[in-house]
Amino acid sequence: MSTQSGRLGVGIIGSGKVGPVIGAALANAGHAIIGISSTTQADRDRIEAILPEAPILDVPVIVERSELVVLAVPESELEALVNGLATVGAWQPGQLVFHTVAGLGTSVLAPAVRAGAIPLALHPALAFTGTSADLVRLRESYCAVTAPAPVQAIGQALAVELGTEPVLIEENDRKAYGEAVAAASSFSAAIVSQSIELLQGIGVESPGAVIASLVRSTVDNTLNSATVLHLEPTPDGELDDSIDRFGSGFESPIGGDSGCRACPNNGRVA
Repeated sequence: MSTQSGRLGVGIIGSGKVGPVIGAALANAGHAIIGISSTTQADRDRIEAILPEAPILDVPVIVERSELVVLAVPESELEALVNGLATVGAWQPGQLVFHTVAGLGTSVLAPAVRAGAIPLALHPALAFTGTSADLVRLRESYCAVTAPAPVQAIGQALAVELGTEPVLIEENDRKAYGEAVAAASSFSAAIVSQSIELLQGIGVESPGAVIASLVRSTVDNTLNSATVLHLEPTPDGELDDSIDRFGSGFESPIGGDSGCRACPNNGRVA
């Protein structure tokens, strides 16, 4: 299998509502999906709907074959997953790896970094449904990017390739960012559900439709009153340039004199 110059072989670990959508977005940007993990029939059905051509592989195989590894797993599972892969020697020098947990930065990826991997934390600020509709909604979303300074441009470029607008979040601020995301999503859902239940209690038909405009306009008014940080999108091609610049001090475990030296197989899929 081959891709255009600079494109990456991507492995997805986690096939809940987030992983397959992230994989589809990266595939749409020209990257090759090497494989995705799956543990349940519901996961496999979701993969079939969103990434029908993606091979379902075991986690160690995915890490071994991928130049970019996406860890789309819950926060409660992330640390053990990273440590476990380090224990079996799965991480590769120069390999890109990012996770999607809102409240964690790159420190959780330390075992992978010690093996030579390049750490990134990307969190699209979106309530995923696990359907193709999320691909459209990503284009209206921001993405929190946390990364060491030398590779921040790589994280921003990947966020743009997901279709989102990147926002840099410092490592020490990641916990506060996660709390903000949790408050915005969980609290909003709880309040709306409570309102619907009250209307149902007094016999109102279609209570969700009745308050839909009210909820949307209230949220829109609140958001419009806030100052929204805007960053210029990373220009097309800057992902390739950023990886090349950062990778100048890294040697590919496979070898070669051209391409992405920060990534296995020089940034290309063999």
